[in-house]
Amino acid sequence: MHRIATLDGHSLITPAAVNREVLSPANARSAEADRSMAEAEVALILNIAARQIQEQRAPAQIISRLISSLHDLREKTGALWRDLIPLVQNHPVAAYFHEDPFTRWSFEKPRGYSGDAHLIDFIYGHPSTADEIARATPLGKTLHSYTSQAPSAVAVRERRDLLTRYVDSVAEERGTGTEILTVAAGHLREADRSVALHQGKIQRWVALDQDPQSVGATVRDFQGTAVDAIDGSVRGLLTNAYSLGTFDLIYAAGLYDYLTDKVAIRLTQKCLSMLKPNGIFLFANFSTEVPDDGYMETIMNWTLLLRSHADMLNIVDASLEGERAERQIFFGENRNIVYATIKKPA
Repeated sequence: MHRIATLDGHSLITPAAVNREVLSPANARSAEADRSMAEAEVALILNIAARQIQEQRAPAQIISRLISSLHDLREKTGALWRDLIPLVQNHPVAAYFHEDPFTRWSFEKPRGYSGDAHLIDFIYGHPSTADEIARATPLGKTLHSYTSQAPSAVAVRERRDLLTRYVDSVAEERGTGTEILTVAAGHLREADRSVALHQGKIQRWVALDQDPQSVGATVRDFQGTAVDAIDGSVRGLLTNAYSLGTFDLIYAAGLYDYLTDKVAIRLTQKCLSMLKPNGIFLFANFSTEVPDDGYMETIMNWTLLLRSHADMLNIVDASLEGERAERQIFFGENRNIVYATIKKPA
């Protein structure tokens, strides 16, 4: 049985809470005619999927069409999309896609929140997920071979490798006294491939996470290294609950997708205050160009606060409050994840 972590509600936000932020209409409700039309469109999409399943079409064809159709409908319906999500989740066709162990884990949330570290391990193809994939039905395995290669999954693996490169680059530049802080560290899989860590070039690597299961896994996996796994949250950081010192590199790669702009700005300011001179802060966010957003929010019950290049720049500018700093906003290769870096002046 999986133990559900007790969360503080500030670092990792439930789908309902994120929905209120990103999907709620700003003002008046949409006209009933628009709602009826949107409901008819989602019913058509699901009925086509059901017919394809009954006709035993190739699973890749079925899921590909569904992902595309849900993405288009999400963009088309705007604020109404929020009300369509339960219609998809409660439709019998959803059970077909939950044969995929990755999709099912996301929907059921055994740890009690979205985007947990074990879910990300499915994307990484980490050995810890091998038994669950092996136990999946033939259909589940086939669907998983598709979802594991979806653009968002490819971007997450690229993100892991990018983080490793940043860690090793900073350690190469700063030397053996390098200190790193990872906020919402999960299982810290980027450290598995860090040459600097395994060659003893890092003095201290603090891995902060509020999920005790993730903290425990990190303690186990990196025992005897410079990694120091700590049970802590965004709320704890913002209320100065921890005395962590200063760092050459701080990053938060899978967290800002769940934070409102207000909290994101406060966290960015806090992290900047913990940098050494010439230190770097990096944060990442799924972008508004993710093509499987509709599938994620419905079938996977995984709602994220997607951000554009301009959104990221706004967070950086608001965090700096006019102070001069070297900054950069850039996309990953397939533009599903957008990154921001801020370098503290010497």
